[in-house]
Amino acid sequence: MKKRTFVFFSLLLAACSENSGIEGKWVEPVPNMPEIQQGVSLEQGGKAESINMATLQYYAWEVKDNRLILSGKSIGNHQTIDFTEEYEISSIDKDKLVLKNGDYVREFIRCTDC
Repeated sequence: MKKRTFVFFSLLLAACSENSGIEGKWVEPVPNMPEIQQGVSLEQGGKAESINMATLQYYAWEVKDNRLILSGKSIGNHQTIDFTEEYEISSIDKDKLVLKNGDYVREFIRCTDC
């Protein structure tokens, strides 16, 4: 019994540390409109929500092998299309998240009042 409990808590600790610090609200300036912010809220349990993006609706996220995988729906032109975005987590600290996909880099800041 003790061995099973230890294994369970070890797996739980590993799962929590893999996502540690990434939960929260992350925003970046809207391209060509730096006074407006957009982004994503990464909630515990893998739920995601878009911030200030009506046509791009995130609904799920996960971290796997230092990669952030976002899933959502693109809404527009009388159709809705499911999508998945995958980024390398280049760096993360308590206030900044940098994601890369090839040469494409996105720099987010943690939003505490949105």
